[in-house]
Amino acid sequence: MKPIQAGEGDRELYTQLFSLDQTLEEITPLYFEAPLAPPIAAAKEGRKVDLGLIWQTLSKLRSSRDLVLVEALGGLGSPVSDEFTVADLAAEWRLPTVLVVPVKLGAIAQTVANVALARLSHVQLKGIVLNCVQPRSDQEIADLTPIELIQSLTNIPVLGCLPYLDNPTDLDKLAFVAANLDLEVLLPL
Repeated sequence: MKPIQAGEGDRELYTQLFSLDQTLEEITPLYFEAPLAPPIAAAKEGRKVDLGLIWQTLSKLRSSRDLVLVEALGGLGSPVSDEFTVADLAAEWRLPTVLVVPVKLGAIAQTVANVALARLSHVQLKGIVLNCVQPRSDQEIADLTPIELIQSLTNIPVLGCLPYLDNPTDLDKLAFVAANLDLEVLLPL
């Protein structure tokens, strides 16, 4: 589930990749045309961000599924509405959370800031995944996102690194990459 989408993107990719027994409204309860922050996109369309609709959809999915994966929009500080950020919703709805950090200059500071916000907001932060949004060598990854330093500064485990995928629709490659992440921390006890 992607609670809110502004502009084309993830929900279209989900329907292309996976055989989901869900309507588009269950995949993305709120959709806005403009690729902008949700409160801005909503205002441009004369609409409001309806968090109640998102919660009802999530509750319905949770009652009929063993697992519901919720993909947020942007970082924990990204606005969901005029009053709430992603961190606020993750905390209020008690969503176990994984922070995905792009491998780039500034990633360490971005990670530390997002972890601080997670703590301040009482988010159940379970781990960090590094994500190569462009091709990177092992040395570049190590220099831009040194795992030991990130873990030392945040006290949050790094669960692995997603390499750059030139074809994100290759399910075999996606499965291989996912199998190399340390996701046991996400499983319920």
